[in-house]
Amino acid sequence: MIPASSPGPTPALALDGITCTFGAKGAGAGSYTAVKDASLSVAAGEFVSVVGPTGCGKSTLLNVAAGLLAPSAGTVRIDGVPLSGINEHAGYMFQADALMPWRNALANVRAGLEFHGTANAEATPRAREWLARVGLAGFEDRFPHQLSGGMRKRVSLAQMLILDPQLLLMDEPFAALDALTRRKMQDELLQLWDDTHFTVLFVTHSIPEAIKIGSRILLLSPHPGQVKAELNSLPREHGDPAQAQALERRIHDMLFADTVENEEEHPHA
Repeated sequence: MIPASSPGPTPALALDGITCTFGAKGAGAGSYTAVKDASLSVAAGEFVSVVGPTGCGKSTLLNVAAGLLAPSAGTVRIDGVPLSGINEHAGYMFQADALMPWRNALANVRAGLEFHGTANAEATPRAREWLARVGLAGFEDRFPHQLSGGMRKRVSLAQMLILDPQLLLMDEPFAALDALTRRKMQDELLQLWDDTHFTVLFVTHSIPEAIKIGSRILLLSPHPGQVKAELNSLPREHGDPAQAQALERRIHDMLFADTVENEEEHPHA
């Protein structure tokens, strides 16, 4: 098990010994443990990617960090303070679009400020500014159905960032995009991170994506999920393709070995 934290500055996010067990439906169905004794930490301003097989509890850990799910055991700390209820310091970006179809791009980005009681006179120019920052100046009046998949992701990103969250929780946000658009969105997210250095915990199934965007990579085991390994990624600038391929193979082999071992131990899971 990877320790939740090490000596030094207090992590922006620390999950310590998290276990999430759910009661199964039906008579005699028992229970299901999605993650067991999982621990991780993310330093302020760090970009951490999490990769693991399907069903290993990646999204469950994000829900715990967001305060949307109370763990069966373990603790969550935000800047050293135990989390109780919703994590108001976090923004959450899902794989599926969370835009309101009856609102145009400007109104979607402005929505969070409106819900917090900010007057339109202040919220509207801030929404325009964020749409410009994500490359959508001139598209303020477009509705979600009038935007491409990449554009909708940019609106979702602006919708989250306008609230100035300290922590970004991202659950495979680019998985549904085509390869070229996905790569462009990765580059744009990294540029925004370079400009602001918000803290990011980014879940993905894609090993190349985890290597490209994460400064540190956490590998989760098959369910019940645990953080089985922690690897430093490669420098984003002037990266060596051969090194990237070698790291990709290493991660693949580690995940594959874990999956085979889990199937041998739990053949009917």
